[in-house]
Amino acid sequence: MILIADSGSTNTNWRIIDAQGKVEQAQTKGINPYFQSSEEIQAELQESLKPQVETKVKEIHFYGAGCNNKAKNMVVETALAGVFGNVVVFVNSDLLAVARGLCGREPGIACILGTGSNSCYYDGDKIVHHIPPWGTWLGDEGSGSVMGRKLVIYFLNKELPDLLMSSFETRYPDLKETILEHVYRQPYPNRYLGQFSKFLFDHMKDPFIYQLVYSSFQEFLKRKVLKYPDAQECPIHFSGSIAFYFNTILRQAAGDLDLHIKNITENPIAGLTLYHKPDN
Repeated sequence: MILIADSGSTNTNWRIIDAQGKVEQAQTKGINPYFQSSEEIQAELQESLKPQVETKVKEIHFYGAGCNNKAKNMVVETALAGVFGNVVVFVNSDLLAVARGLCGREPGIACILGTGSNSCYYDGDKIVHHIPPWGTWLGDEGSGSVMGRKLVIYFLNKELPDLLMSSFETRYPDLKETILEHVYRQPYPNRYLGQFSKFLFDHMKDPFIYQLVYSSFQEFLKRKVLKYPDAQECPIHFSGSIAFYFNTILRQAAGDLDLHIKNITENPIAGLTLYHKPDN
């Protein structure tokens, strides 16, 4: 049996492939070794994933946010071995998941726009160019957490148009009293800020919101895509909830920069499953 995981900051999508090639699916909370220890990850998976996997696992391909160096990858590898015992584990970045899942074995630019953001140039086998995302406070342009942060800043400084201001106050009545606690003292401030992207989606037709999202996407494309060689001649693929649900604005922002988007998916797990199937 093979386990495949695509883990973002919010959710982890799992695919379970048995010896006959039958595929089943599962979902758990997001796993990120920058915020969680091996023990915390193991406890979560023991409770939420292990009961769904009845047959012995021989191989695990885990792709996740924060899995970008040996030390952090080992945190995840140790947790998985603790849950499933003697198993072969491969831990790679969520960015490689998008590249393999959307590009397959063809070259292209692979991007993530979800709670966070990221991008790379993939040669059909491996990532050969990468511009660091730098996280919620220093980068992550175009992501749900950064757009949520921008929206909250507009609200706190009373810079939203009146109708939006009223709608926001009604939807988040206690925000002014709780925002500092969530952003500066609670874990996962990126997840907290990312939740406000739902408000953006619900008001997408409002010119102010449209411009906020459009300009955020253009900022991402200029800083994280156009700097790759031949970006305007290369197919560009996107994965992530923000790319998926705001795809119309994303395609407009890219087209205005003469960039050519090919695939946009909410997550790359279907492509990853095909990539790792034994008969492939």
